[in-house]
This record gives sequence, C-alpha cells and structure tokens, in this order.
Amino acid sequence: MTPFIRHCGIAAPLPVSNIDTDQIVPKQFLKTVERRGLKAGLFYDQRYAADGSPLPGFVLDRAPWSEATILVAGDNFGCGSSREHAAWALTDFGIRCVISSRIADIFFNNSVNNGLLPITVPPELLARLMAIAEAGEALCVDLEACVITHGGDIFPFTIDDRIRTRLLMGLDPIGEALAQDGAIDAVERRLATMMPWLPHPAEEEPHAA
Repeated sequence: MTPFIRHCGIAAPLPVSNIDTDQIVPKQFLKTVERRGLKAGLFYDQRYAADGSPLPGFVLDRAPWSEATILVAGDNFGCGSSREHAAWALTDFGIRCVISSRIADIFFNNSVNNGLLPITVPPELLARLMAIAEAGEALCVDLEACVITHGGDIFPFTIDDRIRTRLLMGLDPIGEALAQDGAIDAVERRLATMMPWLPHPAEEEPHAA
C-alpha cells in the first residue's frame, strides 16, 4: 500500500449529502474481487445513461476535475452498504483523499485499509474547501503535520493516531500484523514453554503441496 505523507492535487467538489456506496459504485460492478478497473463504475449512474451513453456535466468528467486526486464531498459521505469496492473505485480513479463533514464508519475503515485518507472537518471548513474545489484549484494535504493548505491558508484537521501511523507507513491490516512478527513469535515461544502439550506452529508438519 502506498504511504500517504503529503499530497497536493486538484480537488473535485461534490456538494451533495448522503452519497451512499451504491452511488459511488453500483451493484453490477461488485462481481469482481480485482481492485483495478473499477474506475469505470465510479459514480456510474451519474455519468452514464441506461444505454451506457455518457451523460454530460458530471464533475469528474470535466476539466480540471477529471484529473482530481482529492474529493471534497457533502455530509455523510459513504453511507449505505459495506462494499469495499467503493474505496477501490475511488483509488482506481486516482483519488487519494476524501474530505467531508461526516464520513460513514464502515466506508471510513475501508478507505484506511486501502490507503485512501478520509478526513472529517467542521461544516464551516467544509464550505471553504468546497469553494476552493469549485474554483478548480488544488489543495495540499499534509498527514505528518495534520493540515490542509491552500496558498497561505492553513487548515488543521484531526485523525486517530493509530490510523495516521498506518497511513504514513503504508500499512494495511495484514501489513500492520506482519510488522509485529517478532512480538507474535515471542508470544508463541512463551506459550510453547508454558503449555508444551499444545502444538506449536513451528513444530507443525507443513501442508502437502
């Protein structure tokens, strides 16, 4: 997973509340477990008619927002079902950060697990950032300093320390566990000494190929 340290990019405005995961990526795109290629389904119903022909006007299909890597969205972004494909579709498009006044819990966690930085800010700050995005301008997000910058303006944000560390290091849940490999081995050795009647992973026969 690519570490998130500091990122600058065009911010796309999506000033709509309660955008759920079905809107982010509709159900017909959930048949795959591949994370690549899902950008074709991102906001599909807002971008395409029933016959598959493009609909004009959606923000991510217009310059400069077609190159956006930051999404500034309305309140309660990512509500609805728990589909991880929503985070996959956003990252496949190139979105590295989503900013909203409220982000649904499951979508928040799915985002973190896939290197997508979710930031929640107060409504008044969201309005300022939305105006910047609507002007087609770039934002810089510094996760080390926990600030969003635009020109000379600096907007602090808060995020859980453990989540911040994971994103800075580029660790998904498996990577986070592997980073504790030495501690896990130490516990297993201690348990093997305390309870020798139990099989120890190091002593188990390898599985047949």
